[in-house]
Amino acid sequence: MSKKIRLFLDQMIDIDVAQSLRMGDFDVQCTVDVDMSRANDFEILKHCIAEHRTLITLDEHFGDWTLIHLKKHPGVIRLKVNPTTTKNIKDLLLPFLQSHKSKEFENRLVIVKSTGIRWIYTA
Repeated sequence: MSKKIRLFLDQMIDIDVAQSLRMGDFDVQCTVDVDMSRANDFEILKHCIAEHRTLITLDEHFGDWTLIHLKKHPGVIRLKVNPTTTKNIKDLLLPFLQSHKSKEFENRLVIVKSTGIRWIYTA
């Protein structure tokens, strides 16, 4: 049995996405699950590192902050989806996650869009 990928969904990602990921056998936490709906970026990243969860976000500046400040982390996946509907997010994210292991995300910013994937090593 393979180990579940541990994910943390940033506040702008709909609960329907979390439910779909859970049905796909991913271990998912959302900001609302841990009372972090109003947490700032630093607090969210700190939580993800402590819980060893890969952060999934739509927030473009998370990547910039990651490149400058983070050394060791479980990964940040930044989705570039337009329009940012729940369906579009699921259609992009689910196949991507199903084809990778959590180890691949460590110390990386992964920018995922419909036209391709960019892997940036941050440590």
